Amino acid sequence: MKLLTFIENGQQKLGVKTEQGVVHISAALQAVPAAAGQAVPQNVHSVINGGAASVAALQAYVDQALSAAAGVAAGYIVNESDLNLGPCVTHPNKIICVGLNYRKHAEETNAPIPQYPILFNKFNNTLTNHGADVPLPVKVTDQVDYEAELVIVIGKETKYVSKENALDHVFGYCNVNDLSARDLQMRTHQWLLGKSCDGFSPLGPYLVTADEVGNPNDLSIRCIVNGEVRQNSNTSDMIFHCDEIVSYISQHMTLVPGDIILTGTPEGVVLGLPEDKRVYLKDGDVVTIEIEKLGSLTNKMVAERV
Repeated sequence: MKLLTFIENGQQKLGVKTEQGVVHISAALQAVPAAAGQAVPQNVHSVINGGAASVAALQAYVDQALSAAAGVAAGYIVNESDLNLGPCVTHPNKIICVGLNYRKHAEETNAPIPQYPILFNKFNNTLTNHGADVPLPVKVTDQVDYEAELVIVIGKETKYVSKENALDHVFGYCNVNDLSARDLQMRTHQWLLGKSCDGFSPLGPYLVTADEVGNPNDLSIRCIVNGEVRQNSNTSDMIFHCDEIVSYISQHMTLVPGDIILTGTPEGVVLGLPEDKRVYLKDGDVVTIEIEKLGSLTNKMVAERV
């Protein structure tokens, strides 16, 4: 199932992408009442928190709404292009990131292969949506780089989980562009400043449930800037795969439903080029992140007005 969040009259709404269009859940419920005793979640965190039961209830209701719309024009089936999307996960409790997690990316930046996952964090101020303009903070940096990354979305409270059982605790996956101001990132030994500027984590467009994605450790991943493919890899190049990442983090902190984990970026970033070849993102650049089964996330970079 592909879930998305969109903004309507200042409120976040839940949509489900189908072949017929996006089912606007709250509008559908007004037209097609749910079956007696059927609790239909109406925002993305309600789906995540409710786990398999909520996903099943939502799927059953979507099937019901689509059946009711067969052969007639239904106002609750809308065009995705008409929606003002929000981040596909709107209020994660934690945003945890893994650095230097692709072998070829470590090699291109002349960094040693990590023995343990390198963890850092971002904050909710970095979240933005597919289609949004991302402000380049030109007052403080001129070295903003792109990073295509697979995001793990946690679906169950998770502590001390084994690698073998770790993926059972994953709700789903999505795309992110882990934008990074390299000069701020490298200013000190702590990377946080360069990772946490406003809008530096476009997320979406869809949150795709784990059953639909299958093996997260074998997905093609690309970054395209102004029509030019800059990154073109596969998640199989990860040093620490998704099950290892979830298990490792859970040994040190409790993960809760809705937490998101950014799993690292492949080779092809600007930082990996020789210094005289580096051209960082600038006003008007359009960046698209594509991961197999997760759709395309596109954002325009716009110089911040100060």
